[in-house]
Amino acid sequence: MPPTMKKRVLLVDDAVVVRKALSVAIDQDPDLEVAGTAVNGRVGLAKFISLKPDIVLLDVEMPEMNGIETVRELRKIDSRVPIIMFSSVTEQGAAVTLEALSLGASDYVTKPSNIDMTATLEAISHELIPKVRALCRLPETRASVTSEVKSPVRAPALPLPPRARLLSPVQVVAIGVSTGGPDALAHVLPALPKDFPVPVVIAQHMPPIFTSLLASRLTAKTNLPVQECVSGEPLTPGRIVIAPGDFHMVVNQENGVAMLRTHQGPKENFCRPSVDVLFRSIAAVYGARTLAVILTGMGQDGVKECDAFRRLGARIFVQDEATSVVWGMPGFVARAGLADKILPLDQIGYEIVRATTMQIAARTQA
Repeated sequence: MPPTMKKRVLLVDDAVVVRKALSVAIDQDPDLEVAGTAVNGRVGLAKFISLKPDIVLLDVEMPEMNGIETVRELRKIDSRVPIIMFSSVTEQGAAVTLEALSLGASDYVTKPSNIDMTATLEAISHELIPKVRALCRLPETRASVTSEVKSPVRAPALPLPPRARLLSPVQVVAIGVSTGGPDALAHVLPALPKDFPVPVVIAQHMPPIFTSLLASRLTAKTNLPVQECVSGEPLTPGRIVIAPGDFHMVVNQENGVAMLRTHQGPKENFCRPSVDVLFRSIAAVYGARTLAVILTGMGQDGVKECDAFRRLGARIFVQDEATSVVWGMPGFVARAGLADKILPLDQIGYEIVRATTMQIAARTQA
């Protein structure tokens, strides 16, 4: 059999040490190769046209043409090629990265604060290369599986219980999302009306600074206030709350009131915030009255607690493969037979509203 064609990567970064580290890491992956390098966006655009790479790794801050300008121009040339931003963990870097995502970048990885070859190689090996493989639709390697989850998800060992004729009224919407999340949320949340009757809680895999800026950007596009979680506040209807970066967000029942809490307990599925941590707390407080939604994302965070939700009788919606940047998280839930609905992105907001405003006759499990 002929060898599988390698996926070709274009590197656009003005830092020599970063280009070197990226090249070394990519060359170590048997399914990837460096198509070319560029020191800024202008050179990168010219090389993109001539080299036709499968994916672009793009620095945010560069001379002559920065990452924002480059994403905008790249999307005029090619609307589908995956683009990963490589940005610093600063407020300015986060703001520019979110702008790049809104313009069509697929994902991002944060650079180590002190750039050196060892730190950069570690960040690339643990974060960037798995994302490159996922966006290029390459199978997970043993290393990337280890970095994402502790054990593979299996189909439920026990038969799933049949649905009741009428589902319980929805009293909370819980959303889990990762790669491609900012754009997905910007499509889903504006569909919720001003009088939306229940609270919405979101676990989006993002580092500190990014989540507060994301909340601000989403507020400008939605009918409801979007806020980063403040520990100790009650969870009230008509609010959208996002877990802060590097903190788990949970909901506890305290003196008959649902209270938001944050903590820095161990990562789950190598994530903090973790979807499973949030969903587990929601299941304990709301049970069958939950609508769980899994949007685009790498890995399997959320699928374990979706199994628990299904057994409690809660509804579960997932994004479909065609509209997901990466069909990891929603795909595992769908393949395990846990999803009530598998929906394209542009229908999810409508279906959330529909589920919260009426009793829906459930489809009986075959």
